[in-house]
Order: sequence, then structure tokens, then C-alpha cells
Amino acid sequence: MKTIKFLSLSLVATLFFTSCSNDDSPAGAVNEEEVITTLTATLTGGGQVITLKSQDLDGAEGPLAPVVTVSGNLAANTNYSGSLDLLNEAASPAESITEEILEEAADHQFFFNVSNSLGSFAYAVPNDENGNPVGLNFTFSTGATVGTGTLTIILRHEPSKSADGVASGNITNAGGETDIQVSFPITVQ
Repeated sequence: MKTIKFLSLSLVATLFFTSCSNDDSPAGAVNEEEVITTLTATLTGGGQVITLKSQDLDGAEGPLAPVVTVSGNLAANTNYSGSLDLLNEAASPAESITEEILEEAADHQFFFNVSNSLGSFAYAVPNDENGNPVGLNFTFSTGATVGTGTLTIILRHEPSKSADGVASGNITNAGGETDIQVSFPITVQ
């Protein structure tokens, strides 16, 4: 009877120790989701530099709402060169998430949406190693339509970049997980 208990205990212990993986190995490596506290979009064009900034220092799950600011109004019929900068300001010193996104470009893509037909977006370089867009740099072109609306920026982690419409910025078939989504109130005049 003692032999059966000993063998059973030995079998359970063997299964336990062989089922554990070593997280230091490449097969057991876990790619943690980026912590993004701050997103800054800079639009340059028509003699203007417009900054759109969202800062959520207690994180997306924290009780405080993000502080969203827009430094000015956009001009109608103007082409803007845009760039994004993302930070984790919860770390000390602050970490550049922009660098992480560039390092893992094939796993990330930004999507842009503007309401009320106030403008359109196009991707600019850098692209990922497969030639697919990332969206850290872009162009935003306003048309003749003036008014107020919302400019939304979404970062997807592991989107299906080969899915229909994704390379041109259509998020419908992208899949993946949203790392950050921010809506900015804008005015085109």
C-alpha cells in the first residue's frame, strides 16, 4: 500500500515539474501588452503646428478620465503632415512606446477616423518589414467642409494586415486587440 502511494505521489510530482515551462526560453516568452499613458499627435501644415494630446497617468483602468487637449483649429483645404508619439509615463523615467511599436512594426497598425467629412488620412513611411503600414507618420488632408467633429486614433495590436481594406486604413476586418483609442474634438475653419 505504501508503495502504491509513493508511486502515485512520484507520478504527480513528475507531471507537475515537467508541465511547468521556463519563461526565460523563447518558447515560453510572453510579450506583455504595452502600457500607454500618453498619445501625442502633431499635425504640421498651412503654417500651423497643431498638437492633439491625450494623457491618462493612472492608466486605462484607473478612475480618472484621460485629459484630452487640442492646441488649435485646423484650416480648410490644407494638407497636414502628421506624426505620433506614445509614452508610458507611469514608468520612471518615462518609456518611449513609439520605439517599441517600431521594433514590433509587423504587430501594430494605427487607424484613423474623422467624423463629418472633415478630412481624410493616408499612411506615410515607415512601414513594417513586409511593406504594410504602421501609421506613426501620416498625412491628414482637410477639404472645403468646415465645422466641428471628432478625430479618432486607434492602435491595434496584431491586426490582420493582409485582410481586405486593412492596408488602406479600414479597421473593419483588422481584428487584433486595441492598445489605445482616443477621440479628439476638432474644428476645421
